[in-house]
Amino acid sequence: MRTAPPLLTERLVLRSLTLEDATDVQHLVGDRDIALMTVAIPHPYEDGMAEEWIRASSERFEKDEALNFAITLSADKNLIGVIGLELEQEHQRGELGYWIGKPYWNLGYATEAAKAVVAYSFQVLKLNRIYAFHFTRNPASGRVLEKIGMRYEGCRRQHTKKWGTFEDSIGYGILKVDFDPKVAKKPL
Repeated sequence: MRTAPPLLTERLVLRSLTLEDATDVQHLVGDRDIALMTVAIPHPYEDGMAEEWIRASSERFEKDEALNFAITLSADKNLIGVIGLELEQEHQRGELGYWIGKPYWNLGYATEAAKAVVAYSFQVLKLNRIYAFHFTRNPASGRVLEKIGMRYEGCRRQHTKKWGTFEDSIGYGILKVDFDPKVAKKPL
């Protein structure tokens, strides 16, 4: 089975997910606050869902449809979140998505991981555009996107129905021509 190369940052190792990560994924993503901030994560996050998602992620990677990395701390190898790209090869673009376990919020890990994935996307995958969305009630995610050089592109009003409520989402994007490798290596 093919795996993505690990991406190393100052404090993190981003690596391919394995079935051994399922317990940590289920524990972290099972927090209602994590699910509340994302489009696709259900709550409750039931037994077997993490294994199913990891298998599906591997299959999508094999087909060049998606790329997901376990975000782990380099010091102790603990999994603290996941970051990935939904790839649209025909258009040389990818949609960035991520979640960080609640105990690791507000420590700069999402920004650090996102910088590495954006750099990899432009330098290795040769994508032309990376974009991302966040719910308006999650401004911290917007700050991450701004810190990695993305530009505000607009608001999709009531675009997603999450748990019975229509949610606005804010869009950001960055083009390869706008990518500055120095920003990717700049300390947080």
